[in-house]
Amino acid sequence: MASETTTVTALDAQTLREWMDQHEDLTVIDVRSAAEFETMHIRGSYNVPLPLLSEHTDELAERLGARVVLVCQSGVRAEQARQRLSSAGIGSACVLTGGVPGFAAAGGDVFRGVQRWDLERQVRMAAGTLVVGGLLAGKFVSPRLRLLAGAIGTGLTFSAATNTCAMGKALSKMPWNRTAAEPTADSAIRQLPRTSA
Repeated sequence: MASETTTVTALDAQTLREWMDQHEDLTVIDVRSAAEFETMHIRGSYNVPLPLLSEHTDELAERLGARVVLVCQSGVRAEQARQRLSSAGIGSACVLTGGVPGFAAAGGDVFRGVQRWDLERQVRMAAGTLVVGGLLAGKFVSPRLRLLAGAIGTGLTFSAATNTCAMGKALSKMPWNRTAAEPTADSAIRQLPRTSA
């Protein structure tokens, strides 16, 4: 009778650094937007933004081996990607705790490019600005405009409950969050090395 081991789904920065030195079959997938990846990423990682991964999970899973680490800014999107890959048969994928910033802070080798705010920070700024704007407009223009603050609060609550972010998706389409070479499904998947599970 084969014994079943507990699958590790979280990986700290130090362990990832060790794995990068020890395992040639390691694939690190960054599920952030291309613009976030361009700003800073772990050297040797591959950019497959979460929307592409979600739409082409099975195709991606065919290219991956057993040792996969998913990274994003904080771990939220990487966990969503892990769940998708798990449903496609890649149950051993791990999520980097602390994301790319945590890896960099732990002394990991990162590439730094064009600097811009990460998407999660942009969401916080947009939501905060809309709430404050709604409250001020409600006081000085019309009390009905306070509903804007309520709508944003409702949206944030829904976002937390469903682990999705409509505002983040909308902001990711803004010109400052686009790169000259946005990955396509074909280019994102083709860049990955073929490994045997």
